[in-house]
Amino acid sequence: MNSLRFFLLQLLACILFISISFGQLGPSPAQQKIGALQKAIAINPSRHDLHADLALAYAKRARETADPAYYEKAEKAVNKSFSIMPDNFEAKKVHIWILLGRHKFARAREEASDLNKKVPDDMMVYGLLADANAELGNYGEAEEAVQWMLDMRPGNVAGLTRAAYLREIFGDREGALEMLHSAYQRTPPAEIEDRAWVLTHMAHLHVMDGKIEIAEKLLDQALALFPQYHYALAQMAKVRTSQRRYKDAVELLRQRYQAAPHPENLYDLAVVLKKAGSDKEAKRALVEFEKKALVESDSSDNSNRELIFYYADHARRPSKALEIASKEIGRRRDVYTRDALAWALHVNGKHKEAREQIDMVLAVGIRNAKIFYHAGLIALKSKDRKTAVHYLKRTLETNPVSEVSDAARRELSRLGHRQEQ
Repeated sequence: MNSLRFFLLQLLACILFISISFGQLGPSPAQQKIGALQKAIAINPSRHDLHADLALAYAKRARETADPAYYEKAEKAVNKSFSIMPDNFEAKKVHIWILLGRHKFARAREEASDLNKKVPDDMMVYGLLADANAELGNYGEAEEAVQWMLDMRPGNVAGLTRAAYLREIFGDREGALEMLHSAYQRTPPAEIEDRAWVLTHMAHLHVMDGKIEIAEKLLDQALALFPQYHYALAQMAKVRTSQRRYKDAVELLRQRYQAAPHPENLYDLAVVLKKAGSDKEAKRALVEFEKKALVESDSSDNSNRELIFYYADHARRPSKALEIASKEIGRRRDVYTRDALAWALHVNGKHKEAREQIDMVLAVGIRNAKIFYHAGLIALKSKDRKTAVHYLKRTLETNPVSEVSDAARRELSRLGHRQEQ
């Protein structure tokens, strides 16, 4: 009998190991928490903390699936928590998390700042403050908040992942990878989505450096842990595009769009469809993208950055690109939004203003092939040939197989500079 029991225990352990290591067999971590909390609330409906915890679980499920409907459920749960105990601390934190998920960054920063003043020793409030400031382009304030997190609890995962993001923005991808590796080692094996997210972001950094084989292995691990993970599908599509396996990239992006049917995901699919030679389908996808993106253009959670590049590079409507860019820069001033604004100014012939914006982006320290390419062409139109050549070369040095590498080589060749393939 003891031998049978031992065998069954070993079999159960094996199944659990396989489910964690090679893909979730049952509900995701967020789904498990949602189910457990719903049962607990059914027994104790007047506990405000359970409703706040449920709101957080819904917000985490939103990240797992990229489905904004979960933020609506989270909002209802957090409001229920407030109705039981107005202004309770845990619900306030979750409410800021929801605001960030809905891209209401200025309001999130305001609420996080107020909460931080009232409770200056809560680590996660600093994390929320860092997130909001980073999206608004307040990188110094974001860095200060992250440093508080790491000082309060050295080696904590939430602090390490945020620090890694800032290291990436500041151009220190090696430091970012080191922090992500530490975060991965500290993330419990059962938290499969968190581990898949870290692996995916490590892969993203390797893709940015043109280290495609390393990125591919990391993404294989991420997708084994969390099959059909929308973030990992997007990065694997970038790997396949870098390998010029465009049809494979298209299939991955179709899966991603099916899982998360957002306009920005349709835009990425359309761009790769064009690379794959499916011009008619790409055109249809871009038309559909424009229609969907315009519907949400005035909301905080939008696809305006993609819309800017659509009007600038595909629809050839530069004034519309600048209109969208001018609107979006009022909401957020991170490096990627400034880059989009710089490009919109560039295609409108406003070269001085474009140079000012791209210089602000570069001053942060970011190493990004596409941004370097934009900087090169903007400098060229400003009749600064030396700077143009410098940034076009940096485009290829940063990532020789990026989406703009071929264009950078052509431009350098036109300028009389040869560059290794």
